[in-house]
Amino acid sequence: MIPARSTVRSAALTLILVNAVCAHGADSSSNENLSEWPMYRGNASGTGYSALDQITAENVNNLEVAWSYSLRNDSTDNARNPNSQVTPIVVDGVMYFPTLDRVVAIDPLSGVELWSHSVPLNSPSRRGVSYWPGQGGISPRIFYTAFDQLVALDAETGEIDREFGESGMVGLGIPYISVPFVYEGVIVVGANTPRGASGGIGNARAFSAINGNKLWEFESVPQPGNPGNETWEGDSWMGRLGANAWPFYFTVDRERDQLYIPLASPIPFGYGGDRAGSNLYANSVVAVNIHSGEYDWHFQTIHHDLWDHDPPAPPTLFDVSYNGRIIPSLGVTTKSGYLYVLDRETGEPVYGVEERVVPQSEVPGEETFATQPIPIRPAPLARVSYDASELVTAQDTSAEHANSCRELVNSIGSIYNAGPFTPWTYRPDGSDGQTTLLFPGLAGGPNWGGIAHNPNNGYVYVFAADIGTFGWMEDSEPGSAFPYVRSGPRPAGFDVRINGKSMPCQKPPWGKLTAVDTSSGNIAWQIPLGITEGLTVDKQLTGRPGRAGAIITGSNLLFIAATDDNYFRALDATSGEIIWEDVMEQRGNANPMTFLGSDGKQYVVITATDTVLSYALP
Repeated sequence: MIPARSTVRSAALTLILVNAVCAHGADSSSNENLSEWPMYRGNASGTGYSALDQITAENVNNLEVAWSYSLRNDSTDNARNPNSQVTPIVVDGVMYFPTLDRVVAIDPLSGVELWSHSVPLNSPSRRGVSYWPGQGGISPRIFYTAFDQLVALDAETGEIDREFGESGMVGLGIPYISVPFVYEGVIVVGANTPRGASGGIGNARAFSAINGNKLWEFESVPQPGNPGNETWEGDSWMGRLGANAWPFYFTVDRERDQLYIPLASPIPFGYGGDRAGSNLYANSVVAVNIHSGEYDWHFQTIHHDLWDHDPPAPPTLFDVSYNGRIIPSLGVTTKSGYLYVLDRETGEPVYGVEERVVPQSEVPGEETFATQPIPIRPAPLARVSYDASELVTAQDTSAEHANSCRELVNSIGSIYNAGPFTPWTYRPDGSDGQTTLLFPGLAGGPNWGGIAHNPNNGYVYVFAADIGTFGWMEDSEPGSAFPYVRSGPRPAGFDVRINGKSMPCQKPPWGKLTAVDTSSGNIAWQIPLGITEGLTVDKQLTGRPGRAGAIITGSNLLFIAATDDNYFRALDATSGEIIWEDVMEQRGNANPMTFLGSDGKQYVVITATDTVLSYALP
């Protein structure tokens, strides 16, 4: 992939950019300039917090769109939707983000392009870019990924910086389609390893921001002679796909230079009869030294995963005042619906975790792990069980919805759910039988949006969806690599579509925003987030599915646009009261950001599918 040379759109605006970028000297990951948003989640700790407080509960209802920017391409063929999940960054008065087929620098006050860098082959990551301030005479750079390429741009001009890697890029070998994490001259990338990916080992890797040289690689599936290899029976570790670091971003403890790597499920996740054991470091958070990749500790959230319920976002770092002491901690969510709060020095749970006996699989040869680690506190943030009494009724929503869900249940037949970590049922020789209804479903639960932390009250905030997934295990075709394969009805979700809208079939809520008080580990409040239009007004507050997360500001406002009802909302971060909302033309399936412009105004920015929207007070 050789991206075309960039185009400078405005000489005058470029001069402004040159002066601003050259004035920048410190590592932007420190976020010392509180007016900026220099990283995907605002800072290296991943808190999604900004101390800006100009927009308050008293004036937030005056917010209006200051400008918008289309993420579609410049040609007349706009059929392809960017479906963007981008969170822009702002450094030294310049905003950067990827579009459908470009990376751009923007005047954040007006939305006017400063430069545009074309990516004609593989599209740039639809999630974001990263900034490096440069050092030793090397100019600041913007880094982005495009499938299996890591590319460096001159932040001033948008031209490829050919002093990096081979003519400006590094071949990753394994694709990574998210945001490179840049910290003190180190670039960390993950790995996306879909089924059948060539050489798709899921190791996190680090490269020099100076020259692109590889610095280290962490074995997500430990090789022989390394700790953890014994958790893979026999040679089941060999060539194992999955256990990959796919998060949208990473986090690091700046005081300890400790990087936190969330690792996904082994492939295939539904059947593990060929890989008896706990299967480290799959479904784990691993702490390593960011400069060397040296292992510090790990915590496994699921042993021998069969549900693809990995930790989808890296941990958020914060200090906890608990039991009379201050504990340097982190919070990590999993798609299984749980929040684990760990001591980030040791990986030990702060509020306790119990190894609880869970139901076992009946698939021949499957050695399900007998127990799973379940937090004592907080309670689950998403639905983790289901029984027939929880099927939606007309009184909950509408007769049409309830009737459609009854028809779905009747078509499925016997439904099996035995609580958290319910295994997939087995249907030998293509026979009918019970169907597992998994809660949370394959998408979670909490997803990639991550945890937001409010240092002013000690709360952390997590959005979680509640959509179940049907499935079972059946015999594979002769000659297949594995004797059993996960299957299910199509579509597999425990929902129906009415008037073009997904309607889950269990009683609402279907999407929840939860605040957890870290001083106790207890839930402070939990609310349904999102409405289902088409229902009567008194029944619309059902909560809606979503995957993105929230940000918090110094004025105690929480901004979030995760739900599929197209609303962008501001809430009181202490009470959970919704105090402002705006209906966008499309869904805001992205994490927001905020910054202070050179005009003295605080802006809040959200990406709504194919458009970046910037809000400010008049």
